[in-house]
Amino acid sequence: MKLNSIKPAKGSKPTRTRVGRGIGSGLGKTAGRGHKGQRARSGGYHKVGFEGGQMPIQRRLPKRGFKSPIKMLTGEVRLSEIEKMSATEIDLAALKAAGVVDAMVETAKLIKSGTLTRKVSFKGVRATKGAKEVVEALGGVFAE
Repeated sequence: MKLNSIKPAKGSKPTRTRVGRGIGSGLGKTAGRGHKGQRARSGGYHKVGFEGGQMPIQRRLPKRGFKSPIKMLTGEVRLSEIEKMSATEIDLAALKAAGVVDAMVETAKLIKSGTLTRKVSFKGVRATKGAKEVVEALGGVFAE
């Protein structure tokens, strides 16, 4: 193979449509721009969202903050909720089965809210610094 013999794959580079090249081409005369109007003129179109001078929809609607898509996939688990559970080895499936987190949740995070009085081991559950200290003080472990 030589550099001067390299060609793109067949069909990967379609031939450019040549507009305004006669009636037989199918795109002659107005060249696919229709008759008159702003879009038919050279240099005559507008920016995205422009509505002819009318206040654009993105400016008419009120701003309502931000909703993180990640928040819906992460479940918060309190220490008090773990205390109510009977299991000693807790993972995401156990939390879903107990109804502590939603079925749609993909990850869970343990937060220091409430108290825990027994040894519990966690697998695949993240934890805040404070919650981790409480669990490890009772002899519990976190495994990934």
